[in-house]
Amino acid sequence: MVKEYNVAILGASGAVGTRMREQLEQSTIPVKSLKLLASNRSAGKKSTFRGKEYTIEETKPESFDGIDLVLSSAGGSVSKRFLPEAVRRGAVAVDNTSYFRMDKNVPLVVPEVNSGVLKNHHGIISNPNCSTIQMVVALKPIFDAFGLKQVIVSTYQAASGAGQSAWNELERESSEYLKDQKMQAKILPVKGAEKHYPLAFNLLPQIDVFEDDAYTHEEWKMIHETKKIFFDDMNSSKIKVTATTVRVPVPVGHGETVYFQVEKANEASAEAIQNAVADGAGLVLQDDPSQQLYPQPINAAGKRETFVGRIRPDLENDGSYWMWVVSDNLLKGAAWNAVQIAEELVKKDLVRVADPEKSYEMYKEN
Repeated sequence: MVKEYNVAILGASGAVGTRMREQLEQSTIPVKSLKLLASNRSAGKKSTFRGKEYTIEETKPESFDGIDLVLSSAGGSVSKRFLPEAVRRGAVAVDNTSYFRMDKNVPLVVPEVNSGVLKNHHGIISNPNCSTIQMVVALKPIFDAFGLKQVIVSTYQAASGAGQSAWNELERESSEYLKDQKMQAKILPVKGAEKHYPLAFNLLPQIDVFEDDAYTHEEWKMIHETKKIFFDDMNSSKIKVTATTVRVPVPVGHGETVYFQVEKANEASAEAIQNAVADGAGLVLQDDPSQQLYPQPINAAGKRETFVGRIRPDLENDGSYWMWVVSDNLLKGAAWNAVQIAEELVKKDLVRVADPEKSYEMYKEN
């Protein structure tokens, strides 16, 4: 008899939460029941799952009674408050926020890259940052075949990465600009910052707040998440990683230029790297300059895969290469990666918490 699971989606009314429901509907997970949770502002709204209508409920600790699996994307403060409560009640949570990512007791997982660490979970598993996810998926087959010494990435990140409100603001600003009206920026680059700048017809080299070292927190996340995913150590010296992250006026789909240096330079070539990428899990190679074939956000939107092209050597430095990586930041970068993790948990029979009360205390101290 197939085991079925009681599933809850926390943050069900948001852009990612909505897509989590859609991806769950298409997944292999046998869902016995579904609970949609959000803030009291969204409570009462209706949503459909596998032909049945559900009502979104206000999130409370007791909302997780009887729940086996939680998919969460409601903001870090919400995760901090409610996910330990979910674990205390025996649920396993896959969290799309940044709150638990660097916790040493929380696996940071991209299924194509490091699903083996799921066996070490204590009730909470973290989804990495959207820009990190697509990069490490693209790098994984290269890492396996040739090793990696260094990664330098520049991102071109869509407005939707900052939430539905930022996406709406981009559309409004675009209309204002085309009507020769003053653009009213209220959200980007950071909602709570003193200054806001328009994204429409513009580029913003700031995603998240600036750290003391002049890197943004988004750049910090890409650096340390990559190290944790590949080496289970956010400060690993086994690979050098640095990043520049930029918000661009695209609704959905992040692009990245990824420069990388391999360890086995004598074994690598652009063709060998193309072949490795073509065979990589979750990857689609689109790389034919003669036909102007390369990944584009407009074509990646709505797709689960990560697309890779423009693979070429650095002609000035042996063993170093460039590639261009594009993915839907709301799907592979968020909702689909979370559901993939849940599928792995089900497949590996890991939808359980060994000691819920101990895990609860561990996370409450965070």
